[in-house]
Amino acid sequence: MNFLDGHLFPENQQPLIITAAPYAPGWLPADFPQDIPVTMDQQIQKAVDCYNAGATVLHLHVREDDGKGSKRLSKFNELIAGVRKAVPDMIIQVGGSISFAPETDGQVAKWLSDDTRHMLAELEPTPDQVTVTVNTTQMNVTEHMEEADIAGTSMATPDGRRAYSEMIVPSTPSFVEEHVRRLSARGIQSAFQFYNLNSYETVERLIRRGVYKGPLVMNWVAISGGMDAPNVYNLSNFLRAIPDNSVLTVESSMRNVLPINMMGMAMGLHVRCGIEDNIWNQARTQKMSTVQQIEQLVRISREFGREVATGKEARKICKIGVFYDTVEETLAANGFSPNRNGGNQGFLRKAA
Repeated sequence: MNFLDGHLFPENQQPLIITAAPYAPGWLPADFPQDIPVTMDQQIQKAVDCYNAGATVLHLHVREDDGKGSKRLSKFNELIAGVRKAVPDMIIQVGGSISFAPETDGQVAKWLSDDTRHMLAELEPTPDQVTVTVNTTQMNVTEHMEEADIAGTSMATPDGRRAYSEMIVPSTPSFVEEHVRRLSARGIQSAFQFYNLNSYETVERLIRRGVYKGPLVMNWVAISGGMDAPNVYNLSNFLRAIPDNSVLTVESSMRNVLPINMMGMAMGLHVRCGIEDNIWNQARTQKMSTVQQIEQLVRISREFGREVATGKEARKICKIGVFYDTVEETLAANGFSPNRNGGNQGFLRKAA
C-alpha cells in the first residue's frame, strides 16, 4: 500500500468505517451486565444502538438464553434476520468461529470442526461477510492482557484463564480454500483475518491461483498470543505488502485498541471496537460500553476532519456483493501487479 504526499489529509481518505463487536462470547454476562445483551430482542437492539452511534459493520456472534455463546445456526439465522430488518444498511459480518466459548466449565475455548464452520455458507438470510482465518493455530487472547484487565471477571478464574490461553484455531489450506469457495458461491464476502504477513501472503496466492475472486477486505489482528503484537513496526511491515485498493481494518485488544485505532484512523485505514476486544477506558477507571467506544471514535475522527461512513458508503467501500470473473480482473481491481505472463510461475498453481 502506497502512502503519497497528502495521504494524511482527510480529503484524500475514505470515510471511516467502524466495525462494532458488541456480543463478546469470551465474556459471561456477569462480567459486564450493563452491556452484554442476552435475549434475542436485546441482541437486535444492540445492533441498532451501534449503528445509530456510527458503526456500519456488525461483527456478529449470538448468545443462548442462558448467556453462553451459541453454536446453533438457527440462532444465527434469527439474529441476522432481526438485524437485517432493523438496520438494513448495516454490514452483517458473522464471526467465523461460530462461537469459541466453552460449552461447560473447565473446557478449553475452541473453534468448531471444519464441517460445522462450512455451514456458515448456508446461513439464511445470508450475511454480507463471514470472517475467514488463515494460517492460524494458537490464539492465546490473554497473552498481552494485564492482570487488572481481567480482575474480577470470569477470565480471571483458573478455568477462564486456561480456556482462553490454550485456545487453538485450526485453519488448514484445505479448509480455507473450501470455505472461501462455499462462501463465494453464496455471494458472501470473505472478510480475511490476518495475524501476520504470512497469512496475508497465503491469500494473495489464493487470489493469483483463482481460488478467491473478490475484493480484498481484511483485518490486521494485533493481539499477540500467536499473532502480531500491536506496534508500529508490525503494522508498517504489513502495510508495505498489501495492495492499494484493499480495505484494511485495524484491530487489537484491551487498552491497545484505542491507540491502534488512532494510528489506523490517521492513516486512512478503518477501525474496530467493542467489548469483544476491550471493556475499559484508557485510564482503566471504568468500563466502556460498545456504544461509548463507537462514540469516542466518531468524536476523534471528526477532530481529524475525517467523516464517518454511512451504511451505504461502507457497503460501497467494501464492495459488498461484488465478485470478479477472472484472475486478471481480480488482481487489477485490488491493485495487485499482474501474474507473470508465461515463463516460470514459481509455486503458483492455477485453480481448476
